Amino acid sequence: MKKEFSLSKEELQSFRKNGYIGPFTLYDPIEIQEKYKQIRSDLFDRQHAIYDLSIRSVISGYDRHFDVNDLSGHVMRKEIVDRVASILGPDLFCWRSEMFPKYPGDEGTDWHQADTFGHASGSPQVKWPDPDFGGAITVWTALTEASEENGCLRFIPGTHEEMFYDESLEMSYEPDQVNKLEKDGIKRGFFGYDYRNLQKDPNWVPAESDAVSIQMEPGQFVIFWSTLMHSSWPNSTEDRTRLGFAARYVPTCVQIYPGVDEVEEYGSTISLDKYGVVLVSGKDDYQHNKIATVNGRGIEFASLA
Repeated sequence: MKKEFSLSKEELQSFRKNGYIGPFTLYDPIEIQEKYKQIRSDLFDRQHAIYDLSIRSVISGYDRHFDVNDLSGHVMRKEIVDRVASILGPDLFCWRSEMFPKYPGDEGTDWHQADTFGHASGSPQVKWPDPDFGGAITVWTALTEASEENGCLRFIPGTHEEMFYDESLEMSYEPDQVNKLEKDGIKRGFFGYDYRNLQKDPNWVPAESDAVSIQMEPGQFVIFWSTLMHSSWPNSTEDRTRLGFAARYVPTCVQIYPGVDEVEEYGSTISLDKYGVVLVSGKDDYQHNKIATVNGRGIEFASLA
């Protein structure tokens, strides 16, 4: 059934060909400015965050939709969910969210793809019924301007149907390499990892000439397959932070963190005791996952698998 914000036939064709669609405008300039101020303030309060207060790494930005009100509402917005349902079907989980700040002088993020999301932890975090299929839909929202100067996303269209990386290979965390790795004259790493270690062919080089920059105004979002080759520019400005928020969606048939009680990434370990997927559309007929109900200040578990 077509919903209010469902993708059109032409948009779906474009998405299937290129692996992404957008940007779309969700918030007007005044609204996003106010939300940005409130979100930035709320992020500092970790009293109700589901992961340990002592974490001081990239992983500390995971899943703040559980305890930051504006992010709780954001992952359920019809403008987002209707479009994602056009791609994945009506029964949907939001299984993770991540904050992506890029401060003045920060390196770019290297080209990468995510299929099982086991690239950093070593264990698959997403398991589809079909072992030959994987990934998730990412909805990346610009909370600030995202330009080539301050670190916008880059995509290589059409690369979402072939994995150039093997996420089961070893990729060691090296925090001393953050903002120091240089590739082809550009500083770009992967938050302390070197994604080249996962290449199936060590001599393969991403087709930079085919890349497109996804520049966005504050309040806009873009939808893409996590298996699409994507990266970001460095922030070459002196005073313009780029802040993005990524929400990740899968159909309810997908198992999340199968057989895993904790996740180790970026030099930190988080317990999944307080974790649960959020049902944002339809119903869950599979009962693979623990479902959490977001209440704005922590979570409640609606059901146990």
